[in-house]
Amino acid sequence: QVQLAESGGGSVQEGDSLTLSCAASAQTQKLFPMGWFRQVPGKEHEFVALIIRRDGTTYYGDSVKGRFTISGDNAQNTVSLRMDNLKPEDTAVYFCVADWVGRDNYYKPLSYQFWGRGTQVTVSS
Repeated sequence: QVQLAESGGGSVQEGDSLTLSCAASAQTQKLFPMGWFRQVPGKEHEFVALIIRRDGTTYYGDSVKGRFTISGDNAQNTVSLRMDNLKPEDTAVYFCVADWVGRDNYYKPLSYQFWGRGTQVTVSS
């Protein structure tokens, strides 16, 4: 099993920026889809962003498009999520996700076998 460890969460003010990082216990190049979901208590996991390793293709959820940027560093086996212009609506636990293969339904949580434990992001207005 691949272990994913998130870091970089915290409490910030509306409009601030924050960068989350995810370190994998395996070579990230072999984890073709790798990205982020977030969850608010009592709600389903929401797709945030995804990067396809090797070719660098990225996908973003509609609510974060234009504000968040996902990137990867295979040499360090990490994936980062740059979050700009944060809003209170972005408050959630952010999970790093990955799998060995890509899927058409990349926006669904069940498409990812490996999940990190999550890191809290709180945005105050």
